Amino acid sequence: MASCEVKEDKYRTYIYGEAEKNTKWRYGGPPNYDVVNKLFEEGRTKIWPTGSLEEKVQNLVKTWEMEMFHKTNFEDYKTVDRNKYTLSLNGRKALTLEEKRKLGGGYNSFMQTSLPENLRCYNPAEETADSSHIAFTTAFPRGFAVEVLHVYSGPPVIVYKFRHWGYMEGPFKGHAPTGEVVELFGMSIFELDEQEKIVKVEFFLDRGELLGGLLKGSTSDGSTSEDGASTCPFMKKTG
Repeated sequence: MASCEVKEDKYRTYIYGEAEKNTKWRYGGPPNYDVVNKLFEEGRTKIWPTGSLEEKVQNLVKTWEMEMFHKTNFEDYKTVDRNKYTLSLNGRKALTLEEKRKLGGGYNSFMQTSLPENLRCYNPAEETADSSHIAFTTAFPRGFAVEVLHVYSGPPVIVYKFRHWGYMEGPFKGHAPTGEVVELFGMSIFELDEQEKIVKVEFFLDRGELLGGLLKGSTSDGSTSEDGASTCPFMKKTG
């Protein structure tokens, strides 16, 4: 009798199984997180007990991130109420799923800025979901892992502190790889309804924490952001 291989991800649901057989995936099939899972397991600072609130929140965040980027049809989302869901960054205007898609999705949602366009090291207004994805996956070939550091309250309003990190082993926007770890810390609030679907997400973070690490490498002319020759004028003025 032929064996049936059961695929699963240790930290994310709603990728494999009968319920996903008609899911429309951005790149034609379900994503594989083996590489970033390895980075996560080697670099995490917390190992949460099985079944703990912290583990459940961490897995929810990872699953939500997967759906938001890799599933192209809102109807396929399992973690959110697609009719009520909104996302906001640092107190900015909340975005619906459709508004988020128009912004470019992916990393663009977290790279929003009020800086004038000529001062933007990374300009979400000029990036698509795919170009953004390529830029960051090229810079972080082993992935950009996330862990939950602390959960301050459980559902229906989940408040947690997170850490995102990766090794810059590829170029980013003309800056050479440094091989160094780049980290981003922040806070987030997930509001769930009675069916445990996410209806509201708020993130509070400093995007400069991420971009600063990605712009340290030398440019094609040999200059670096530290020596005052950054392609980003804003970075020259930060101390």
